[in-house]
Amino acid sequence: MPYKKIRLILGDQLNADHSWYDHVDTSVLYVMMEMRQETDYVTHHITKVVAFFMAMRRFAHHLRQRGHSVHYITLDDPQNRHSPHENLMALAQIHPVEVIEYQLPDEYRLDRQLAGLQGHLGIPVRATDTEHFLTSRDGLASFFRGKKHYLMEHFYRKMRRKYQVLMEGDRPMGDRWNFDSENRNRLPEKVEVPEPTVFRRSAEIREIAEMLRRNSVHTIGRLNPDCWYWPVDRQEAMIMLRNFLEQGLPFFGKYQDAMSHRSATIFHSLLSFALNTKMLNPLEVVRSVEDRLPESPSPEDLSQIEGFIRQILGWREYMRGIYWAEMPEFGQLNYFVNNRPLPDFYWTGDTGMNCLRHAIGQSLEEAYAHHIQRLMITGNFAALTGIDPDEVDRWYLGIYTDAIEWVEITNTRGMSQYADGGI
Repeated sequence: MPYKKIRLILGDQLNADHSWYDHVDTSVLYVMMEMRQETDYVTHHITKVVAFFMAMRRFAHHLRQRGHSVHYITLDDPQNRHSPHENLMALAQIHPVEVIEYQLPDEYRLDRQLAGLQGHLGIPVRATDTEHFLTSRDGLASFFRGKKHYLMEHFYRKMRRKYQVLMEGDRPMGDRWNFDSENRNRLPEKVEVPEPTVFRRSAEIREIAEMLRRNSVHTIGRLNPDCWYWPVDRQEAMIMLRNFLEQGLPFFGKYQDAMSHRSATIFHSLLSFALNTKMLNPLEVVRSVEDRLPESPSPEDLSQIEGFIRQILGWREYMRGIYWAEMPEFGQLNYFVNNRPLPDFYWTGDTGMNCLRHAIGQSLEEAYAHHIQRLMITGNFAALTGIDPDEVDRWYLGIYTDAIEWVEITNTRGMSQYADGGI
């Protein structure tokens, strides 16, 4: 069937509620691609690559079930040119395409690449919003225009007021905006931690892993199909959210900065992959958490809830705003002129330093570490020993399942390495 419109869906644009899908249009062809440019621009953990490809395939299946036409290009498809330009050009030669549309990418390199489609293809190209984030790309830059620093607390309070989250009129509930000082407790041995949600899908995982092996895609880390944390469709993401609300949230705020040999996940939600691929909407997560607050909340109740909401409504949006305000220059900043290579043990975990061995070993095994392990252990060591921030960026971007540059580089080059000089 000839199609008149092509719509490109990237691997982190799995938002089933996007307005694109409100109506089935038989003249529209949705296109998704597994590409070597994405598997190879840094060396990724094998779990990360498998998780993205699995989620993309599930999303394509979901769209087809809803009646949409989807052309899905697998990594091993002989017709795959491994470039959005070349793949789209090939499709445009088959169909009488009048326009190509895409959702704005969240990574600067892809944004620049897709912005060049217009002249490359010779047909009209239109970009639209992803309808995911709670601020526009330039929202943070506009908010801080004329100010010397981007102060997260000021931005966070604006977001709380805008969306009326944990508010009583214009005042924060409990007369406090921030419970961060109560969010730093050590984890006592007597406190039991919940088992993380695990999805069993060995055959599906091994099928994609075997395709990667056949095509010589270089990856790091180890794949554990029997201990899989990552939701790959919206239904699974909602299961994870519900489990976190019941088991993790009641203790999250108090112990969010804790580290323990007993658990890799402790009370953390592991929702970042589902959020960053847009299977979940940030505001729906925030509202779900806020709804767990008792009618007459105690300061401890508020501490658990606010400690989590601050990460989503505040920190996540704030970091994205800095990314679009400061890129591409941000990616070259090196305030301390650090230039040492990343030690080999970051790729093996083979070191006598116990905290580093544990955090890196866990990262290699599970493609996951929580924010204290990332910032205060692996990050601080790299900063103190003068490691080149380019190498640190590549390691963080590759090793963690939830790592996409807009959220990775701002935390790594910015907060962790201070390579941005304190932006």
